[in-house]
Amino acid sequence: MAYDFYKETQEAISAGERALSSLRNAQNELSSAKNWGLFDMLGGGFVSTLVKHGKMDNAKRYMEQAKYDLNSFSRELRDVNMSVNLNIDTHDFLTFADFFFDGLVADWLVQDRINDARMQVDEAIRRVEQVLYQLRSYL
Repeated sequence: MAYDFYKETQEAISAGERALSSLRNAQNELSSAKNWGLFDMLGGGFVSTLVKHGKMDNAKRYMEQAKYDLNSFSRELRDVNMSVNLNIDTHDFLTFADFFFDGLVADWLVQDRINDARMQVDEAIRRVEQVLYQLRSYL
């Protein structure tokens, strides 16, 4: 079977678009968690803590899906002789500490973790968009 550069490039673009979708979903959930976290730090109470953690759980699921999608994207990139490190880290979001202590220090640590995750996702989005742009220029 002959190597089909066009087909392989299209497959890589599709995999990149799936990864980008998962990353953007994670980004949206992290933004929402950040907003709820700020509200929580200003005295939002138990309900805002629950909502924030729901958003964080959703973000974590999207980040794990993005990790899977990024691995798939990396495999497809190898098929077109491109290699890019697109790893993201899914940290534990300090859920236990936030619920147990539910104080400003725990809230601050959680908020910091949300910001770190958001920066990682933003960077991964930027890199995937850059690689997709490059792939599309080959077609």
